[in-house]
Amino acid sequence: MTVPLQAEALDISFKLVPAIIVFLMMASFLVIGYVFKVADTEGMWVAGRGIGNIENGMAIGANWMSAASYLGLAGLVALAGFYGLAFIVGWTTGYFVLLIFLAAQMRRFGKYTAPDFVADRFNSPTARALAAFTTLLIAYVYSVGQARGMGLVGQYVFGLDIVPMIVVMMTITVGYLALSGMLGATKNMAVQYVILIVAFLAGVYAVGFTQGYSTVLPQIEYGALFSELARQFSEPFTGGNTYYLWIATAFSLIFGTCGLPHVLVRFYTVKSERTARWSTVWGLFFILLLYWAAPAMAAFGVDLFAAVNDISPEAVFTGEQAMSGAEGDVIVVLAAQFADLPTWFVGLVAAGAMAAAIATTAGLFITASSAVAHDIYAELINPDATQRQQVLIGRATIVVVGALVTVTAFNPPALIGELVAYAFSLAGTVLFPMFFLGLWWENTNRQGALAGMSVGLLLWITSIINSVLPAYVGFLADIAGGSGQALVPIYAQYVPPIGAALVGTPLVFIVTIAVSLATPEPPMETKRMVRQCHSPEPMGQQQTAEDIVSSSGGETPADD
Repeated sequence: MTVPLQAEALDISFKLVPAIIVFLMMASFLVIGYVFKVADTEGMWVAGRGIGNIENGMAIGANWMSAASYLGLAGLVALAGFYGLAFIVGWTTGYFVLLIFLAAQMRRFGKYTAPDFVADRFNSPTARALAAFTTLLIAYVYSVGQARGMGLVGQYVFGLDIVPMIVVMMTITVGYLALSGMLGATKNMAVQYVILIVAFLAGVYAVGFTQGYSTVLPQIEYGALFSELARQFSEPFTGGNTYYLWIATAFSLIFGTCGLPHVLVRFYTVKSERTARWSTVWGLFFILLLYWAAPAMAAFGVDLFAAVNDISPEAVFTGEQAMSGAEGDVIVVLAAQFADLPTWFVGLVAAGAMAAAIATTAGLFITASSAVAHDIYAELINPDATQRQQVLIGRATIVVVGALVTVTAFNPPALIGELVAYAFSLAGTVLFPMFFLGLWWENTNRQGALAGMSVGLLLWITSIINSVLPAYVGFLADIAGGSGQALVPIYAQYVPPIGAALVGTPLVFIVTIAVSLATPEPPMETKRMVRQCHSPEPMGQQQTAEDIVSSSGGETPADD
């Protein structure tokens, strides 16, 4: 095992008051999980479909603002400057696509999981298996970044090495989640959102004010620092970050947002399609509060890093004293530490990062557990499985995935934000085309979906093998000419793991449409279900498009 680089500039020692803050926070999560624990699949996977728009909006915000947002976003801006804006653009614009094209329609279709939608819409157990496998892959890759973030900030509070910190934090997360299910996770996410946004904004305002960077609006005032910072902040596409990579990254994050199962499942937990739309609006507002402030914290952190180490702004990015990847990943905590703020306050900022990571990990693990227990076990292996069996299988999945994520986080292949972007690239390439075409083109059929998903998975997996695995597999590194090299450089340039969707998504659309046109149309009942997703007629809280089509004898408003 290779021990990862520590954040050398971080004050790694036990701190009593921050430790008490984190302990009370974790204890509250466990209590909430226990109070709202579930024993049935409806509560385990979709929280009984009874969540309101503001609460769901807060859950969307907490679910979304992972360690990649709380820590990684500022870290990427701090380490890459202008290129980091691609992550801000991508991770917010995707919600407009969700709001307009998917939120209400997904709620009207009304299934438990994303693989459920794919299987029922395309009448294919194989499509369900592919979607479930993709969901597991996304949850695994995405969660590694969360575990890494929890370990890094846990070091500041408890003073332990990063490996035991990752183990402890993941054990707590897995424990409360296996106990509570989606209902408890949703209740926790609302609390976690309040913690993380208060901690982050308090940190930005405190650092900006005490260091003389800002007064009322640090989100705007940090621009005055640009003339003092390195070229990464004022000149686009420096340091090897090309225009193509910027566009590819932003594209992958926009459409990856629309393909993430743990985001889409939030629309299954609400009372109606109207609530689904409004919870998206509220979620985007809650996300805005952090994303607008993240570049300011990055700029403050870079300037303070240069001042504390007595180096020039350019030396932050190059040279012996340059900021390491681990230090970039915790720049939010480092900025508060460098500003000489009280230890308890820095601990609060660190606690916010833990809340962000735990909230997202909860959503990811719920989708992973439902993919195995519901989509694979109950639907494909044992159709007679009881609800108790499904819940037990789901909880066992959470434990197994948690163990795999924990081990991988000891030596991750990239920065927190980049790790998460790999998952977005996969979701945008494989699942988004299925969701969009499945809801908006009724002639998309089983053959087209299977062909499109297979092509998308193949393209993403080959990009990972080409660019990421040579750092871990000896013989691949030998072929590539070094652990930091790609097997096929031209493929890595145009299909990078972080931006594979720019090529992959259009290709999957083309393949799916072409194969659907060349093969028989789907059954009329399936077409009516698609039309029902766009019907203006209100639905009952527990109704689905399939229920309405079945009960109405096949007639839908779109048939008139």
